[in-house]
Amino acid sequence: MKTARLAELAELVGGTVEGGGDTVITAMNSLDLAEPGQLTFINSSKLADKLAASRASACIAPLDFSGNGLPLLKVSNVDLAAARIHCWLLEEPFKAAGIHERAVIGQDCVISSQVSIGALACIGDRVRIGERVSIAPGVVIGDDVQIGDDCVLHANAVVARGCILGKRVVLHHGAIIGSDGFGFATDPATGAHVSKPQVGTVRLDDDVQIGANSCVDRAAFGVTWVKRGVRMDNQVMVGHNCVIGENSILVGQSGVAGSSVLGRNVVLAARAAVSGHLHLEDGVMVAGLAGVHNNQKKGAVVGGVPAIDIKLWGKASAVFSRLPEMLKELRQLRKKVEELSGQQ
Repeated sequence: MKTARLAELAELVGGTVEGGGDTVITAMNSLDLAEPGQLTFINSSKLADKLAASRASACIAPLDFSGNGLPLLKVSNVDLAAARIHCWLLEEPFKAAGIHERAVIGQDCVISSQVSIGALACIGDRVRIGERVSIAPGVVIGDDVQIGDDCVLHANAVVARGCILGKRVVLHHGAIIGSDGFGFATDPATGAHVSKPQVGTVRLDDDVQIGANSCVDRAAFGVTWVKRGVRMDNQVMVGHNCVIGENSILVGQSGVAGSSVLGRNVVLAARAAVSGHLHLEDGVMVAGLAGVHNNQKKGAVVGGVPAIDIKLWGKASAVFSRLPEMLKELRQLRKKVEELSGQQ
């Protein structure tokens, strides 16, 4: 386990220390659970009373926070600093456990000696695996897959044939990369569906993380491409031939239908849905439960079904609950108009 002085952690995140720079930190913890020797964090002065009651030895705090004697690490972005420090404290050097005797390895594979491959992992033919890769028990890797350095594949993840993973990719439990895209043609005479072969692949660039039980379908032709730094939550669905731009975030149960393109730093909130063959430009944000049915310009923030400007959607939502009352008033007004018309 790593330890560091508070002043050293301040250097790590570009912060400043207020009191107790030599305080030794052994771990990060929440305000309520922190113990002596641990570092906590606070985003608002409204939590000052809770901080006073905390057993933490030091606290990450905003620049304008006034302390109560507890050593502070002051930063402009508390969440970012806390995440970086926590990652650093938990970081451990890679220890290669080698290939478990109950793992299954195909023919003509190129596997670094610096790997950990668990029991019952199944690796196909002609697979290439880089340095410091961790493959947990039950992982299945198809033929002709390429896996870059420092990747982590958690239990029961699947990487199907021909897919490419860059460096530092993380696949959480049950993630499926390269399942067949959802494509078929229907015979109008019989109503039978004829599957269209999905002969493309999937490419995950460096620093991509895929959540548990999420699926990224292979392309019908060409490639489904998830670009650098993308974060996908659990139970996310990405259809065939999609392109997900750098540093985009797809929150739990959101989905993108086939051949849609998302720009950089796009955010899909929980259960948001994007129809096929659309283009969401850089910085688009889609509210939870929204359904996007048309292209979205750079920086657009939308909500509702079909998705519209978030402010307009908010106003429309406020009106929706009043519709029964408004309908009643409309009928009353119509009746009065008819009565006045009859008097003429």
